[in-house]
Amino acid sequence: MAMVDDPRPPLPDWVTDAYTALETDITENAADSSQSGMPAISRGQAVDVLCADEDLALEPDDAEYALTRLLNRGYFYAVDDELRVTIPSEK
Repeated sequence: MAMVDDPRPPLPDWVTDAYTALETDITENAADSSQSGMPAISRGQAVDVLCADEDLALEPDDAEYALTRLLNRGYFYAVDDELRVTIPSEK
């Protein structure tokens, strides 16, 4: 999800890789879940997902940093303790 008119430098690859991992986890769990509502993940679960991903190999502080950057750039938005994908990919 590139912000075309964004004058800021692009996010580092590892942060966008974290976004991809979380978006995949959120959408897969939403498809597997019978719960209605908006697909979401708690911030704590998001940190756990990122730290458990062997390809990313993030420490908790790095995962928190990535989440903060993604929230600040609008990749996710927060509702209470939940993170939601701003523009879900079409799968």
